[in-house]
Amino acid sequence: MEKLLQGILRFKDNDFEQHRELFEALGRSQNPHTLFIGCSDSRLVPNLITNTLPGELFTVRNIANIVPPYRHTEEYLATTSAIEYAVNVLNVEHIVVCGHSNCGGCKAMLSETDLAGLPHTQKWLELAGNIKETVFAEVPETEKGKREWMAEQLNIVEQLKHLLTYPFIKEKVMRHELSIEGWYYLIETGEVFIYDRTVGEFVLHY
Repeated sequence: MEKLLQGILRFKDNDFEQHRELFEALGRSQNPHTLFIGCSDSRLVPNLITNTLPGELFTVRNIANIVPPYRHTEEYLATTSAIEYAVNVLNVEHIVVCGHSNCGGCKAMLSETDLAGLPHTQKWLELAGNIKETVFAEVPETEKGKREWMAEQLNIVEQLKHLLTYPFIKEKVMRHELSIEGWYYLIETGEVFIYDRTVGEFVLHY
């Protein structure tokens, strides 16, 4: 905790002072251009990898960067409500779904034992669809690393499909008022691969 408290002091003395006018403006309103949907993993830091300032990204983070398919319900839906607010109130121009290498959520998705005693996580990962079956059918059990890599990328593509189940998103995409992209972040190299729909693959962004 002491590390965090010291960080607050350094932020106030350095970063805040450097961007004082920006923070004063943000104190009254926000106008982010992008909804960034990322994994909760501590190694994924959206503003760091995109080199963006406060106020540019409206961020949603959860286990395995999942987007629940759209449905009209009375349940409490944190991710769905954040997406709704970003698109319909903040009028973001872009949505990015960003997964990453060595994702614990995707690894657990492929395992039975990793989810033992984690009923809520297990239920949440059901939203990843049939990724497990696809990976197991295409990659032999001996290649666990390749299985995880494939699951991480297929999961991003699955969530892009889920986004288009939201009527207000599909409408804006069709009118070219909103773009959606899938990113795969390689933690150990800092590289970002962007999903290319024309070839059905993630391509390195230079």
